[in-house]
Amino acid sequence: MTGHVPGSGVVGVARLMATATCTAFSGVLEGTGERVGQRVLLERVGFLAALSQKLTGALVAARWDGESLEVLAAGVDERGEALPSKGWMAMRRLNWSQAVTAPVGVYVPDRVRRGAEEYAARTLRLALHRRGIVAAVLATWPADPRRRTEGEWAALRAVLPAGVSGAEIRNRTRQIRAYLSEHGKLPAGVCVLEGPPQVAPLVVLAAMDRQQVTLARVDEATARLRVKLPLRAAPATGRDWAWHVIDIRLPGTVAPDAVLHTPTLRPTRTGRIAVDLPHSRPAPATKATGHRVGLGFDWGVNTLLTGVLGRLTGRGPARRVVTDGRPLVFDATVTSAALHRLRGHREHLAAKRDHYQALADGLGSPHPAWGEHLDRARVLDIEHGRVCARVRHLNQALAWAAARWAVDQAAALGASIIHLEDLTTLEARGHRRGNARLSGQVRGTVAEAIRHLGARAGIVVVTVPARGTSKLCPGCLNTLTHHPAPDRLTERGWKWAHCADCGLSMDRDHAAARRIVSRGLLAQTHTTTDRTTHTRTIRTTIDATVTLVRRPKKTTRRLRRQRRAEQAPPRPRGPKTTPGKQRPTPSRPTGPRHRGARRAAPAQAPGPTTSRRMPDVRTVPATTPTGVVQRPAGHDTQAPAVSGPAPGHGVPAPHRPEEHLLPAGRMRLSNRTCRQRTRAAERTGFHHLHATQVHPLTPRFGPPTGDRTRPRRARKARKPQAHTEF
Repeated sequence: MTGHVPGSGVVGVARLMATATCTAFSGVLEGTGERVGQRVLLERVGFLAALSQKLTGALVAARWDGESLEVLAAGVDERGEALPSKGWMAMRRLNWSQAVTAPVGVYVPDRVRRGAEEYAARTLRLALHRRGIVAAVLATWPADPRRRTEGEWAALRAVLPAGVSGAEIRNRTRQIRAYLSEHGKLPAGVCVLEGPPQVAPLVVLAAMDRQQVTLARVDEATARLRVKLPLRAAPATGRDWAWHVIDIRLPGTVAPDAVLHTPTLRPTRTGRIAVDLPHSRPAPATKATGHRVGLGFDWGVNTLLTGVLGRLTGRGPARRVVTDGRPLVFDATVTSAALHRLRGHREHLAAKRDHYQALADGLGSPHPAWGEHLDRARVLDIEHGRVCARVRHLNQALAWAAARWAVDQAAALGASIIHLEDLTTLEARGHRRGNARLSGQVRGTVAEAIRHLGARAGIVVVTVPARGTSKLCPGCLNTLTHHPAPDRLTERGWKWAHCADCGLSMDRDHAAARRIVSRGLLAQTHTTTDRTTHTRTIRTTIDATVTLVRRPKKTTRRLRRQRRAEQAPPRPRGPKTTPGKQRPTPSRPTGPRHRGARRAAPAQAPGPTTSRRMPDVRTVPATTPTGVVQRPAGHDTQAPAVSGPAPGHGVPAPHRPEEHLLPAGRMRLSNRTCRQRTRAAERTGFHHLHATQVHPLTPRFGPPTGDRTRPRRARKARKPQAHTEF
């Protein structure tokens, strides 16, 4: 997230905000110098988080009604003055915090109340967006909720808040329709449609001052957090609160010149104290218009990102987008399949857990099988949490890897802007398995990561409308037909796109990426920036053809050979002989002798003639007259298949037992030995990805530098023919 620095006096400078999740392992009591281990520190942070959760939940539940949300949406108090931007100050201006009191006999400092009130204000303000959408849908409820007419859509758009996507409208319509089918009437508002939002056990330290928390940076890799924590679950007096000094190890993503802000504490289910540390640093301000070179990326199912480079040429009505046609692919097939399998396993565990819980509830405590069902449900719940954590961590790793690759490609190719499909216009429809896998990917996290890394590199990220990018041809704007493969154009499919008018035949995602970069570069003047999130979006669709051009050719082969010959050391004089070689290398019979030998052979029955280049082993399966399938060498259909783990990564090969390979005094093979022995097993690793390599272009082929208007042309052995340069 970026924003201009107020009062900095520097033109073109912005602040890049980010959050780094750190871990607090131990602390020290400031008064006595006693060392506090991770277990005790986690317990005391949990005491504070539980108190904050109770106060926040009570305040949200007390103000979860239409009148309170109306007052909060108006943004003014009883005297007509504007409410402060800080949530806890707004709560106290409205006198809402007076209705929430601490438990009897528990002493809670005022600064802890501030944190709970800030968390409650943020939760209620987030509900205002849902409230506006639900109110607009209820005010224009159609006769048929499954299919609105043009007039009903126009009436709905007139009362909706700005920036609402079609996916949000459909989701709220389904929610209201389910309530209508269950209760027989429309809900009065979002407070009737939904219950009070659930709050998590966390501590918002940003609303507290120096009497409760302080933060200072010790060096480039360490920050010191001083926070007052309770010593027991129900502190009775102020003596039950003590200052704890916690040293936090900063990750490498926090730059040495970054400004640290007050963090948020939250205990995790894995027994860890997570410290969400916001930090900011100066970043170059970017502009929304005036870009000439850009990258367009299309979302895919297995191929997570498919990009193409585009250049805007010409001015005025003669503007057009040209591309070199080189696809940039980030293929996460293996990881995507693993995520899809883990999601299915997670749903299966949740179903079994709910089933055992329902059986236990039906039997009751006197039944002998009641405790057994509860134990099984508890074990399944723990395993479900582990699978969820694995999916979450793998999603994060995949998203940031894809974002890093995309930004590196843009920086290497000289692109100043990246165009992505607008996620709000994408939604999985029907019951297709491909759509289910696509909707379960981490596209939102990838988009946020690309925005963050692009801001650090001075690259703009803009979203464009996604509707119709795979429908029309980028070369002639005629309708495309989709097929399984380029050699199966008579069948209907998904992967391959073909245009019958201009003859275009390419990957579907590659063709969509060309149209995305064209929409982005041609509609730069229609870019809008959200004031809250600072995200940039283009909602105006401008479709135009994309011209395929080629870059200037590289140095010819003859010049390369000549340069190598000049740089190579001189060869020794004399005949070209190899020491120890007594006779020439034998070769296969070729030319007339081979044909003559065939003519000299005795006459045989006519048969098919074979070339001398034919391989000695068949490369396709063949069937004998007896029906036995014969496969190429190395494939035995009669031997049973070997089950179990594949050799490699510590698993000994069948023909090379590990005990014969181990040197004296060693118990296992090294990773290097495993990699050298089983390359096939390593190529199909769990985290293996296939992506186009990042090649920085030389000035000869890259974007223009200085006062040059086009890239330099490579030297040629002869005068080249006229061609269009990229």
